[in-house]
Amino acid sequence: MKIVALAGGVGGAKLAHGLSLALAPEDLTVIVNTGDDFEQFGLRISPDLDTVCYTLAGLANPRTGWGLKDETWQVLTQLKQLGAPDWFKLGDRDLATHLERTRLIREGMRLSQVTQRFCEHWGVKQQVFPMTDSEVSTELLTSDGTWLDFQEYFVKQACEPQIVDVHFKGASSALPAHGILDALEQADAVVICPSNPYLSILPILAIPGMYANLIPKKIIAVSPIINGQAVKGPLAKMIQDLTGSAADATFAAGFYRERFDLAGYLMDDQDSSLVSSVRAWGIICDTCDTMMPGEADRLRVANKVLSLAEACSARTENL
Repeated sequence: MKIVALAGGVGGAKLAHGLSLALAPEDLTVIVNTGDDFEQFGLRISPDLDTVCYTLAGLANPRTGWGLKDETWQVLTQLKQLGAPDWFKLGDRDLATHLERTRLIREGMRLSQVTQRFCEHWGVKQQVFPMTDSEVSTELLTSDGTWLDFQEYFVKQACEPQIVDVHFKGASSALPAHGILDALEQADAVVICPSNPYLSILPILAIPGMYANLIPKKIIAVSPIINGQAVKGPLAKMIQDLTGSAADATFAAGFYRERFDLAGYLMDDQDSSLVSSVRAWGIICDTCDTMMPGEADRLRVANKVLSLAEACSARTENL
């Protein structure tokens, strides 16, 4: 079974890793959000892309889920002493990634080409694509009328401002990175990882051509909400800010079914009482322990997702 996964953030990276353990390398393609990309100290930084690649390569910091393991912080310490902004944590080893990415892009390479080059160096055999080679920026409108760049909202202001709208600057004129549409055409199913729908998945869908190529596919999503809370990040708060409703595990199912024909949905065991609500929408729904701290957990959840995909295919064949 050929799978395309849409991913962003730590949760998306963990499931992508699980899928990489369950599938042959040629059967998995990961499309990663780059709406959170930004420039710091003149360097091109791609946080979601790096988190996914580091995780697939076995290089990610196991405590935080982002950044590199065995990291040191001497450069950041010196920058702070010089009075430079230190709100975005750049480790010494991680800094090398950003330096080389910036150099290669300035020499004319596309972000997707740089990503492929890094993956080859790190031993990642799966196809990993940034959603686009163009610059697309996630911007958030606060209740006081201020537009914030994603990293300013997410890191510098720790997600504290109330959000009333989300916009993806540059998306309307962007194109999917070369190779993405071919991967989608060949895919037997598309998996939406347990990533923030607003901040990680909608930027991908905003790229022209992406949405249309997803419509005919079997789409399986994993809930990013467990027992009313996001495992990591501001999603539960954003749902309250943007909809006025408390978050629960049915949110992402409803969010995605409004946009395309969601075939399958996986929730955590803690939310088993909500399964019937999702099934009432005609979606095949199941539960398991969706926390993924280690390799075995990631493989277990990935196998559950693949079983859901097979069940959705079987239902179609029987119609």
